[in-house]
Amino acid sequence: MRARLGERLREAGISDERVLNVIRTLPRHLFVDEVLASRAYEDTALPIGHGQTISQPWVVARMTELLLENAPSKVLEVGTGSGYQAAVLGALGLEVYTVERIGELLRQARTRFRTLGMNIRSKHDDGRVGWPEHAP
Repeated sequence: MRARLGERLREAGISDERVLNVIRTLPRHLFVDEVLASRAYEDTALPIGHGQTISQPWVVARMTELLLENAPSKVLEVGTGSGYQAAVLGALGLEVYTVERIGELLRQARTRFRTLGMNIRSKHDDGRVGWPEHAP
């Protein structure tokens, strides 16, 4: 299913092999509710609770491709949500800082990061002022 998602993304115009490889290998089903796990590798947004969604894989892949064009080493993500986008960026070797205003979503994302052994820094805040002490 993961490989098929990667191929669908390639057919939809995603060309960065690093991004496609992460999408193929990162277990997206860990970022959605267990009842939706069977749909995790569809190219669609899915609900994650609190009126939020995990973004469509194509959107995550395209945003990541565009970001990588600037060759950053450090990234601030505002709106952690499920943690999937942060995990994609972390898997690419970027130093990721992520801010989430919904405490329960942040707790779940932190658990996922630990489960995957990812060193992603996270903060419970509204994100409007970023994270000044880690700004470039």
